[in-house]
Amino acid sequence: MAGHSKWANIKHRKAGQDAKRGKIFTKMLREITVAVKTSGPDAASNPTLRTVIDKALGANMRRDTIDTAIKKASGALEGANYENVRYEGYGPGGTAVIVDCLTDNRNRTVGEVRHAFTKAGGNLGTDGSVAYLFNKLGILSYAPSIDEDALMEAALEVGAEDVVAYDDGSVDVMTTPETYLAVKEALVTSGFEPDNAEVTMQAAIQAELDAETAEKMMRLIDRLEDLDDVQNVYSNADISDEIMEGLE
Repeated sequence: MAGHSKWANIKHRKAGQDAKRGKIFTKMLREITVAVKTSGPDAASNPTLRTVIDKALGANMRRDTIDTAIKKASGALEGANYENVRYEGYGPGGTAVIVDCLTDNRNRTVGEVRHAFTKAGGNLGTDGSVAYLFNKLGILSYAPSIDEDALMEAALEVGAEDVVAYDDGSVDVMTTPETYLAVKEALVTSGFEPDNAEVTMQAAIQAELDAETAEKMMRLIDRLEDLDDVQNVYSNADISDEIMEGLE
């Protein structure tokens, strides 16, 4: 059993994402573009593209919108060129923060990201300053109503790395990035549809925040995620369920 779950955090993030659905779609279309230009338009042979498509469909993006983005990226239609850029820094309370971006203008992007950190009382670090704290993995999250034993048995049978049950009854199924889609699809087929699923970066060491610092941290994350060029924000902030619910 772990300490507190990320359930309140997930609910908070989903509420924020629902309010910015148009911006979320724009970011996903950029991800599709880069995935296609990196490894080709065939989702069957491009696992990165399959993962992005899965995420886009999960966010209720139309299939024809996805197909159009793939055609643009493969050269069938004209589209912009984007590159991956990662920034690392420190947020409120000394928290470690990673910001992954897709941009067609590095100068614009670094200026906007630096400004967001500065406004929150944080600062950008050098490459590698916090990345060593994080590991990339897939996480399938299930609400407290899930049958923990049945899920655990099914998850381990289909190749999950670990299953973590929390005090509130919610459960996280952990996978490697490479097996994420296969495990998710197998669990969905077995009747275990996750309430939230993603390939993410998880910190090995968490920084537990009090209410005041947590509020500042969430403002920083919201400010960063609101930037057009920012795709994903990761941190080692550990915010309790009670504090997170108080921020909603």
